[in-house]
Amino acid sequence: MTESFYPRAAAAVVKVLEFLGHEVVFPRRQTCCGQPMYNNGFHDEARALARRMIDVFAPYEMVVTPSASCAAMVRKRYADLFAGHDADRRRAETLAARTFEFVELVTKVLRADFRALGARWPGSATCHYSCHSRDIGLTDETIRLLAMIDALEYRPLERLEQCCGFGGTFAVNYPRISGEMVRDKVACIARTGASTVICNDAGCAMNIAGACHRLGLDVAFASAAEVLAEGLGLLARVEPGA
Repeated sequence: MTESFYPRAAAAVVKVLEFLGHEVVFPRRQTCCGQPMYNNGFHDEARALARRMIDVFAPYEMVVTPSASCAAMVRKRYADLFAGHDADRRRAETLAARTFEFVELVTKVLRADFRALGARWPGSATCHYSCHSRDIGLTDETIRLLAMIDALEYRPLERLEQCCGFGGTFAVNYPRISGEMVRDKVACIARTGASTVICNDAGCAMNIAGACHRLGLDVAFASAAEVLAEGLGLLARVEPGA
């Protein structure tokens, strides 16, 4: 979903990590992590994709994704897919141990000080907390990262922990419930008065942005990586409404 709908978020991840001094490689053989198949009960298909992911990323010291959803799949589900297959399970656990969501990596592993690095992004922003962030143990890391960016005015979101209603197939199987949940999320965003919503999961961003458009709320959406890249002068600033 990131590659198809939010490629700028992926580009921002690369630019920020390179700015921090890391060599970034994008293996062209990579495909989906298998979460859609896993969530729909097609575990054989998900297992085949998991094996491919493990093979493709085996040579690298660290695997980074802009999506907590993908990180949660690799970290929390891969080993279970290979229950009873000890060799595959060990390889899955090895990949899981070195797979990180981008914000998690820069705040908890690299511990980068973006204020000292001169990050500056004038504007107001609020933040959506995706459910899969919780799944991998993230809490307020994105908010603390935003606090390191000079001139960024963070505006707290009511009911921050509440799901946006996407949930992959949940939005398809329970559209009325999902619709009410995202409308509630849009109302909370509107009350912040922020011009930009920081959202680090492509599925959540598509769901909330679509609802904002339908309900007439004019706000921009960006990942934390994009805001960082803009704030460090690595990407041109995209103004709300552009």
